[in-house]
Amino acid sequence: MVAEGTGTGQVSSVMGDYALACAQFSWSTAGDWLDGLPQGGRNIAYEAVDRHVIHGRGDHVAFRFVASDGLDVAWTYAELAERTSRFAEVLRELGVGPGDLVCGLSGRIPDLYVALLGTLKARSVFSPLFSAFGPEPIRQRMGIGHARVLVTTPALYRKKVHGLRAELPDLEHVLLIGPGSAELVGAERIGPGVVPLAELWATTTGAFEIEPTDPEEPALIHFTSGTTGTPKGAVHVHDAVVAHHATARYVLDLRDDDIFWCTADPGWVTGTSYGVIAPLTCGVTCVVDELEFDARRWYRLLEQEHVTVWYTAPTALRMLMRAGSAPHEGCDLSALRHVASVGEPLNPEVVHWGLQEIDRPIRDTWWQTETGAIMVANYHGTEVRPGSMGRPVPGIEAAVVARDPQGEVLRGPDGGPIPLDEPDALGELALRRPWPSLMRSYIGAPERYATAFLGDWYLSGDLVRRDADGWFWFVGRGDDVIKSAGHLIGPFEVESALLEHPAVAEAGVIGVPDPIVGEVVKAFVALKPGFEPSDALHRELIGFGRSRLGNAVAPRDITFQQDLPKTRSGKIMRRLLRARELGLPEGDLSTLEVPS
Repeated sequence: MVAEGTGTGQVSSVMGDYALACAQFSWSTAGDWLDGLPQGGRNIAYEAVDRHVIHGRGDHVAFRFVASDGLDVAWTYAELAERTSRFAEVLRELGVGPGDLVCGLSGRIPDLYVALLGTLKARSVFSPLFSAFGPEPIRQRMGIGHARVLVTTPALYRKKVHGLRAELPDLEHVLLIGPGSAELVGAERIGPGVVPLAELWATTTGAFEIEPTDPEEPALIHFTSGTTGTPKGAVHVHDAVVAHHATARYVLDLRDDDIFWCTADPGWVTGTSYGVIAPLTCGVTCVVDELEFDARRWYRLLEQEHVTVWYTAPTALRMLMRAGSAPHEGCDLSALRHVASVGEPLNPEVVHWGLQEIDRPIRDTWWQTETGAIMVANYHGTEVRPGSMGRPVPGIEAAVVARDPQGEVLRGPDGGPIPLDEPDALGELALRRPWPSLMRSYIGAPERYATAFLGDWYLSGDLVRRDADGWFWFVGRGDDVIKSAGHLIGPFEVESALLEHPAVAEAGVIGVPDPIVGEVVKAFVALKPGFEPSDALHRELIGFGRSRLGNAVAPRDITFQQDLPKTRSGKIMRRLLRARELGLPEGDLSTLEVPS
């Protein structure tokens, strides 16, 4: 049960009684858990930073930055408030105002977080760009958004942006952060409008006052790729912070004295919403690791920072599984209270691994760039059903809806979708609007935005089933589901079964055309260390799949492939596996992880 707070947003965060919490919840009440601006309206940065200073928690550590050079940095909420105010002043001095787009392109270094929150203070709009993007996806996203300001490092600017300036006519200011930026002055500057942020910092006071902010003002643009066409820029507003805060309390179980680590990069929606905004609204200490995945170092970080709540991705967890027990031998993880997962479906095997290896269940969550916040989850203190997405967040009404053979959603007399009420019926997950973090538009693409809705319902494109107890189970994306001899086969189910085999580290499953049954199941498998591809292992895995899934569902063929294509957020790109297998166009590859 969640109760109204005490000015700092303090609420009882454990989901003790799910049904009661849902019955008592309203988004209006959730808005009251936050302060609102003294002058009126709501601003994300105020709720995340400044209000904690006002309530006497300015000395509490907001960020612990674990740097690649070993020089760790800790900032209190008071220090973060001053730094973000200075950045807002910089934007104002440059003539950048409400509604203007600021893009951030860097690794996980402190000034990126200052830029994000300072932009929101100035009522400008922030769009994170993943630092591993190549020039073309950067050009596309900045061009679509008409970005006026880019915050980046000297190395990334030289390598990825400098050559694009002629194609980005709206880009007026490039603010350089990170190593080497302060030395770029005078004649050594590397392009028009390129200025070290430190040079502009000297004229600021840190006394910026946030202006009244309409809760419906745009605050963030998160880009998400489709299989074809240009990226879609989902626009989110300042009122989204209400959903960020409520889900941080309900789902992540964040309490004021927690040490929280979200491993997602701010270049993605999770890294912004739950690596920055949501935890800061709760007044917790956020750990930020500049380096990439390393199993032993990750366990040591959990131990040395005394992390209490950890939000990470199934891909990372499977990599920890693959590394075995050795990296965490001797580590004291007793501070760790809650582990949650996001980004792709969580295989049951990973849930069991969590219990066996780190003595913690891994709790899956589901949401999308478009939803802006967690929508379906497994909650701390409640039952975990391995393989289930969980149950809808209080305040969210979810339904399973069907499409006809032509792909049209079946409609009722009111024009809305017809929910499928029978248990375990397969259909598309739909969510009834409104909720505060739902995207308000795709920037410059009203037609694409309209197709995401049917009446009051947002159509997620994800196929699910709901059991008799109201738990949702992910089956696959609408274009991932395999239709074979009248069966609808979810690739996630097949992948999960294959992961139970001791040789399998990762699996991606697609359907390939078959003249008899329509499609047959094919799997691509990455092996754990100590196992090598062979005809004998191929036969063993085929038999293993049949024994677990039955002949109708099991893979008919398996290809060994150590480097499965993934997005930079860790999702296996089944549609790319399919395109390469069938010789089809590969579509937008801007989110493809590039193997090191």
